Amino acid sequence: MASRRVSSVLSRSFTSASLFSAGRSSSVARGIGKYSTDASIEAPIIPSVKVNYTQLLINGQFVDAASGKTFPTLDPRTGNVIAHVAEGDSEDINRAVSAARKAFDEGPWPKMTAYERSRVLFRFADLVEKHNDEIAALETWDNGKPFEQAAKIEVPMLVRFFRYYAGFADKIHGLTVPADGEYHVQTLHEPIGVAGQIIPWNFPLLMFAWKVAPALACGNTVVLKTAELTPLSALYVATLLQEAGLPPGVLNVVSGFGPTAGAALCSHMEVDKVAFTGSTDTGKKVLELAAKSNLKIVTLELGGKSPFIVCEDADVDKAVELAHFAVFFNTGQCCCSGSRTFVHERVYDEFIEKAKARAEKRIVGDPFKEGVEQGPQIDSDQFQKILKYIDYGIKSGATLETGGGRLGTKGFYIKPTVFSNVKDDMPIAQDEIFGPVQSILKYKDLDEVIRRANATRYGLAAGVFTQNIDTANTLTRALRVGSVWINCFDIFDAAIPFGGYKMSGHGREKGIYGLSNYLQVKAVVTPLKNPAWL
Repeated sequence: MASRRVSSVLSRSFTSASLFSAGRSSSVARGIGKYSTDASIEAPIIPSVKVNYTQLLINGQFVDAASGKTFPTLDPRTGNVIAHVAEGDSEDINRAVSAARKAFDEGPWPKMTAYERSRVLFRFADLVEKHNDEIAALETWDNGKPFEQAAKIEVPMLVRFFRYYAGFADKIHGLTVPADGEYHVQTLHEPIGVAGQIIPWNFPLLMFAWKVAPALACGNTVVLKTAELTPLSALYVATLLQEAGLPPGVLNVVSGFGPTAGAALCSHMEVDKVAFTGSTDTGKKVLELAAKSNLKIVTLELGGKSPFIVCEDADVDKAVELAHFAVFFNTGQCCCSGSRTFVHERVYDEFIEKAKARAEKRIVGDPFKEGVEQGPQIDSDQFQKILKYIDYGIKSGATLETGGGRLGTKGFYIKPTVFSNVKDDMPIAQDEIFGPVQSILKYKDLDEVIRRANATRYGLAAGVFTQNIDTANTLTRALRVGSVWINCFDIFDAAIPFGGYKMSGHGREKGIYGLSNYLQVKAVVTPLKNPAWL
């Protein structure tokens, strides 16, 4: 996710030459035609950043998994192994939870003044800023997202989120409550305890920030399970938190797989709260495990099939560009991707032609190369899943306007794909594909598009493109989603809450709402003797 498109966000100076091996040009792509098949796909740029952290972080120390096992993390550009990472399981979760429990019950973090906690988080943000390009290079190498996106958007957003919540740390307080009778009543906002957190592979750094920053600001301790496909960046930035002065055991990072490490974390009796971002199916399992253990509190940010509604008064050129960004950003691997593009019948044909042309101009290639808009999909499984859905679209009668297949012969690159004449009952209009596939649907009026946009099990986000404020207001209130973006998309400011309706999840992350996920409210009542006032 990102706050704005790459071309317009941040003006910070940016150089990448030091991160790449000599002998390969990192200049802006030139002469790249339809779906870039430039040589960088076949001969990938080699980043010079080193992978220094592949063990589990438990109680302030990097340690091997109890079993001694490791698993490979792969370069999505080639499928080659980047590094072998410790494979944590239930025993490692036990060790990590024990460390977090002791750090919360006996350690200095929750007993530290809120101001001192904020200073640690501010120092961490400064360190991340200092190491911006190294962190971004790890993220790109492990995930496949464009380096410009990681370096200019996502790492700076990590910094912004931590500074935002660092500023909140000493502003968390309860209330004095008037009551009927001679009583003094106050509420205390207390840290919840040990927070288990499970982050996804599509935005490892941002999800680290969304979860870890508010948890620490509130005085909790954390056991974080990384996604097995992208463990490297979280391990790196965790070391910077230690350097910033975070006490041992306050943040523990376990890399591993969902059925073993993830399940153990969700069902652990000493974990007080779980936060999960991922698929709806896995979210159901998280909720079940939490309920069957100690009924721990759960927040879930799950799947989506977001509508992007282009109204009849739209400037078609601008609408095409924004709709393109809404679905293809981050290679389509975005939970709130605007993958159902509803276009009014008056502008439908024009929109189709221009959407097709824009997709064919999209620059796909090595994500370390400047100017590249789209890198590879994360792995072979996701790659095959997307191709399967493209085949479903063709077989179900949608019109394949462009794309529809693999790009190149190495790695997991897919051509930007556009379907027209899509019907609501087609799999490509119902299911979360999580890839670069745009499904364009025609509608006649507002009542129809509201009904169809809401006819989904998901409710994460929606986009609306119109010049009419009345139309915008009507859609804003009618759409059953957690976020509505009017004439914009994917705006993820630290202060803006994010979360879903229906099967897109429970609770909200970011902003002041994100603090409530990590606090308990306690009422304290004391009798008053002969009070001067009530």
